Amino acid sequence: MTELMGADRIENCILFLRGHRVILDRDLAILYEVQTKALNQAVRRNRDRFPADFMFELTWEEVERLELRSQIVTLKKSNHIKYLPLVFTEQGVAMLSSVLKSQRAVHVNIEIMRAFVRLRTMIATHKDLAQKLEQLEKKYDQRFKYVFDAIRQLMEPPAPKPKKPIGFGR
Repeated sequence: MTELMGADRIENCILFLRGHRVILDRDLAILYEVQTKALNQAVRRNRDRFPADFMFELTWEEVERLELRSQIVTLKKSNHIKYLPLVFTEQGVAMLSSVLKSQRAVHVNIEIMRAFVRLRTMIATHKDLAQKLEQLEKKYDQRFKYVFDAIRQLMEPPAPKPKKPIGFGR
C-alpha cells in the first residue's frame, strides 16, 4: 500500500497550521480516491465526530498564504468562495476511518498514521541533535564557534523560494 501512495507523498501533504500538523481535505480525497465534495459531505453528516481539535475550516487569509486559491476548484459568485477548505489533524484523520468505511480508507489511514509517527520521530531526533550540539558548544571554547554556527545553519530548513507572479509584467 505504501508503494501505491508513496510515503513521501503523504508526508508532503502534512502542513503546519495553527499549531497543528494537518492535511487538506483535497489531499485526503486524492489519497482515499473520492471526490473532495463527497469526503466533506460525509464529515458534515457526522459533525459530532469532528471537534475543533480534529478538524477546522481554513480562513480566506490562510488560503491566500498557502497559495491555494488557484489550486482549489471552487465556485465564485460576486468575489467570494463558496466553500473554504477543511483541514484534519492526526486525530481527525483517524476519525475519518469511521466515516469512510471502505477498505481503501482503512489502508490509507494506516499509512497516514505511520507518516505522522515518522514526522514526530524526525522532529524529536532534530531536537535531540540540537541539544547535543548546545552541550558541545558549552564544553568547547570560542575556537569552534564557527563550526557550531555552520552546523546550526545546516540543521535549519531551507527558506521557501519566492513564487514568481503569473502573467505578463508591466
